Amino acid sequence: MVRPPLTPEERLRGEQLGLTLRRARGERSIVQVAAAAGMSAETLRKIETGRIATPAFFTIVALADVLGVSLDHLAGDHLAGRVTPAVPG
Repeated sequence: MVRPPLTPEERLRGEQLGLTLRRARGERSIVQVAAAAGMSAETLRKIETGRIATPAFFTIVALADVLGVSLDHLAGDHLAGRVTPAVPG
């Protein structure tokens, strides 16, 4: 099965979700959070960088639980466009 390419909007939402998750993770290591959520550190890294722009719902549920944030917070921030990607500098 071949997936259609992501739209620019889907890529942006993925980047925004990743930024929200990175901020929620804070100083905790990516390995620690990924293990607690039942996924590999590489998978979490891809989600946080937007390389997995549309992660599975239950993946996000597990991360929200481990990070102590609500699904409303995750959905609200990135769907409303309140999170802007970090600008290198």
